[in-house]
Amino acid sequence: MNRSNPSQSGRSKGLVNAGADFLQLNPADAPPGGLSDWLTESLRAAISDGRLPIGSRLPATRLLAAELRISRGVVTEAYQRLTEDGHVAGRGRAGTVVVAVPFVAEPGVAAGRITPPVVPEPGLDVFDSLRAAPARIDLTPGVPDLAAFPRAAWLRAERAVLSDLDSSEFGYGDPSGTPALRRAVANWLARNRGIAADPDDLIVVAGVSQAIGLAAQVLKDRGIREIAVEDPGSLGSRQHLQNWGMRTPPIPVDDGGLRVELLRESGVRAVMATPAHHFPTGVVLEGERRRELVQWAADGGLIIEDDYDAEHRYDRPPVPALRAMLADQVIYAGSVSKLLAPSLRIGWMLPPPQYKAALIGMKRLADLGNAALPQLTLAHLMESGELERQLRFLRRRHRTRRDAMVDAIGNYLPSATVHGAAAGLHLTITFDDTLNDVDLAARALQKGIKTHPLSWHCQLPHAPGLVLGYAARTPTEITEAISTIAEVIRS
Repeated sequence: MNRSNPSQSGRSKGLVNAGADFLQLNPADAPPGGLSDWLTESLRAAISDGRLPIGSRLPATRLLAAELRISRGVVTEAYQRLTEDGHVAGRGRAGTVVVAVPFVAEPGVAAGRITPPVVPEPGLDVFDSLRAAPARIDLTPGVPDLAAFPRAAWLRAERAVLSDLDSSEFGYGDPSGTPALRRAVANWLARNRGIAADPDDLIVVAGVSQAIGLAAQVLKDRGIREIAVEDPGSLGSRQHLQNWGMRTPPIPVDDGGLRVELLRESGVRAVMATPAHHFPTGVVLEGERRRELVQWAADGGLIIEDDYDAEHRYDRPPVPALRAMLADQVIYAGSVSKLLAPSLRIGWMLPPPQYKAALIGMKRLADLGNAALPQLTLAHLMESGELERQLRFLRRRHRTRRDAMVDAIGNYLPSATVHGAAAGLHLTITFDDTLNDVDLAARALQKGIKTHPLSWHCQLPHAPGLVLGYAARTPTEITEAISTIAEVIRS
């Protein structure tokens, strides 16, 4: 809607050839009575095509109005529209700053060079594209509070490691990982996950994603061509399996977790599961289902257990890992990506004895083993108790942020159903079937709020929804984000 008063053009009478060095704006290009529309669209186009990148500061309203020889009210209105759209934000003395890119150009505005990252059929690059997309508030699930990384503790541990490190340890090492980290992980699993593991049976990997890839390759060599997955279930994990030629038949998940009776009916020989904290719904595999799944494995099935978010719990007691119940039929995988930082690329897998040698061989061919110095530093953090102190600190912080999100959803999205709030770094909300969650996520991103549409993580029909991470955002940011999503739905 054109909110400029047609009878008051906003132009200074008697002045011609007005223009500004800033973006070479010339009000002579504006239609009569449409100065606010023209200026808003010109600025929006400059943000979209990269002439005004994220972090750019717009001129003060008084200064730009003087240069263009138009009323200050016209400039103020244009800035206000961009603020309402989430593309700019006031930063006090720092002025008005660009904070988000409009991914979909509005009518009359030149199309930008950015491809919308929220699409109905996500490709292999979807997470890279979404990660690169600018946003005011990023609610991407699975992202820990990176600002809470224990830098001082890490530096102390690294110095301690380097002071005692023999020069020979800078050479090529064991592809299955340094003995120090494998011992530390074995102790960690015993204390925190109820798993009795021999350090020699552990393999250090570059995160759970690499564990999935190595397992897929070894199983494929042994004649297994499909691995069942939970549905809803992680799109990223499914992509990793499919990358190695695996078919991924979906097995539905309900409030009790994986439908084991449907898994048995499918005839599939292997399944990937997140029993401690299912992604994305957050349900815990209930006791009877756990016993059914263990029996299915004992009858010849194989479980790839992604111990996702197992340590991050707030309102429920710890759940033991399946690996602790049936060692010979479970390939167990975990990491510190959600506890410290994904960039460390440190995880571990604990395979049954019959797969160990083949997996180490695949790891050797993949990268000759993880970098030794980060492994030794992490081992020092684990053995010193520093990592457990970090976990206790994060639980308190995450609980506060989780509560802020639940409260905001109750206030601004009362018709949404909340799932998985008792643990983890994210929760999921679902809506009635009239809503398109891909469209909702795309429009929220245009407003500067980044989320995952639930349908990305589904192969079977499911209620639409959003997967919302809260660990990396402050309560104020979380409340603002949920409020913005509610505005998008109302519009």
